[in-house]
Amino acid sequence: MLINCVAYEEGSKLADIPVADISEYVSRPGCFVWVALQDATPAELNEMGEEFGLHELAIEDARHGHQRPKIEEYGDSLFVVLHLVEQDPDDANAFLVGELDVFVGPNYVLSVRNRSRQGFLGVRARCEREPVLLRNGAGFVLYALMDAVVDRYFPVIEALEDELETIEKQIFSDTAPRASIQRLYELKQRAMVLRHAVAPLLEGSGKLHGGRVPQVCTGTREYFRDVGDHLVRINASIDAMRDTIGTAIQVNLSMVTITEGEVTKRLAAWAAIFGVCTAFAGIWGMNFEHMPELKWRYGYAAALGAILAAGSYTFYRFRRAGWI
Repeated sequence: MLINCVAYEEGSKLADIPVADISEYVSRPGCFVWVALQDATPAELNEMGEEFGLHELAIEDARHGHQRPKIEEYGDSLFVVLHLVEQDPDDANAFLVGELDVFVGPNYVLSVRNRSRQGFLGVRARCEREPVLLRNGAGFVLYALMDAVVDRYFPVIEALEDELETIEKQIFSDTAPRASIQRLYELKQRAMVLRHAVAPLLEGSGKLHGGRVPQVCTGTREYFRDVGDHLVRINASIDAMRDTIGTAIQVNLSMVTITEGEVTKRLAAWAAIFGVCTAFAGIWGMNFEHMPELKWRYGYAAALGAILAAGSYTFYRFRRAGWI
């Protein structure tokens, strides 16, 4: 679906144009066209490929979708894949992962958004408010789109960190430690989803500000360096979170082991107490002929007293040892 198709010249908006006129405007010096599509059909992608002269391999990747974040160079054009990560409104423990495919050439930008509710009208408005920077052409538009996507990762990572802190506070007071372990694993899975979106992009973004920079990005390499810095920060936060989650899982498992050990100690202590009592009862229950205490008038009371005394002493020793 076509969102908008706009022509720009010397940093200023010329007009909203029909798709059929794209080839006319891209041939004008100092002019570039920015087209935005949402959930584009194969027919729309093929039409854009003809208008802009896009590489067929890039079109094929955009058509199939579900690509790994990457930045590929095709002659004097770029093909950029970004992941759009947002919270699933129907499941608090899951993310929705969309995709933004961006085709960038000397005189055009084509952005294709798939499986995402996050729009980029604010990015277009931002670019139009900065005509001096927009004079850098398609390179600045690519930076603005990448910057918007990366900035949206920060609230996601902050939400994950807040949830992790909440779980950490509950570890030592939680009555259901197994539930905490499950929450930690779910949190780790979401952190990995975000890492899969950030780590490949961190590697690819270095091509846009270091070494041989693509021609379309030469005027905005400082801005791409800023995007790279943001990605480094997010990636470091994710790595730190993964380490903390691993530590929290180990602590939680240790707490489960300690709890089970305390229960085992209590059971063993009571078993020992009853074992002592059972030993006395077993001795006096053997019914040998020559057991004078069995014929003693006070033998029954004395036997109960001995059993009670032995059991009480055993209980006292276990109580002092902290087993009961």
